[in-house]
Amino acid sequence: MKGQLGFLVDIDKCIGCHSCEMACKNQNQLDPEIRWRIVYPMKGNSSVPTERCFLSLACNHCEKPECMRVCPVRAYTKLENGIVFHDKNRCIGCRMCIMACPYQVPQFNSNTKKVEKCNLCAERIEQGLNPFCVDGCITDAITLINFNEFNEIKAEREIEGFPNPNITNPSVRFIPYKPGVQIRRDV
Repeated sequence: MKGQLGFLVDIDKCIGCHSCEMACKNQNQLDPEIRWRIVYPMKGNSSVPTERCFLSLACNHCEKPECMRVCPVRAYTKLENGIVFHDKNRCIGCRMCIMACPYQVPQFNSNTKKVEKCNLCAERIEQGLNPFCVDGCITDAITLINFNEFNEIKAEREIEGFPNPNITNPSVRFIPYKPGVQIRRDV
C-alpha cells in the first residue's frame, strides 16, 4: 500500500481507559518501562473539561521525520506507505532521535540499551489488518487512515498541548472535543 498512513484521533470518543495503550504494549511484548502509545489527560480550559478529555498518542509517522534526519547510523527508514520504521538492529542507543523528536516519541530501553518506537504494526498492515491500538480501542476513538484518501473537513492538524505540526508534518489528525451534556451519577 502506497500513500501516507497515520492516525485519526477522536477526542470526543476517548474515555481514557488505556485499552489502546495496553493492546499495543501486550501484543508487542514491550518491556515494563516502554510504551509506544500513551494516553494523556488533556489540560482543561473553558471548552475542554479536564475530567473528561484524553489524548491518545503514538509515533506520528511524520512526513519530515526529525528522528530519521538526525540518526547517525540510519536506523530509521520511511516506507512506501509512510511508516517511519526503526531498525533496532542498527540502533546504537545514542538517543539523538529522542532529543530531535518534537513529540518525544522514541524511548530508550534501559535493558536493551537501544531506542524503540511505534512501527504502526507494519506487519499487520501488510496483512490488511489494523494496528493493535486501533483494534484495542473500545470506543473507536483511534482510526487508521491513508492521508492520500482522507477528507479533512472535520479534522484538525493542531490541538491544544500538541507541538507545532509545521515542524515535521505529523501524520495524525484530531477530531476535537465537542461540549455537550455530561451525565454524572454519584456512586
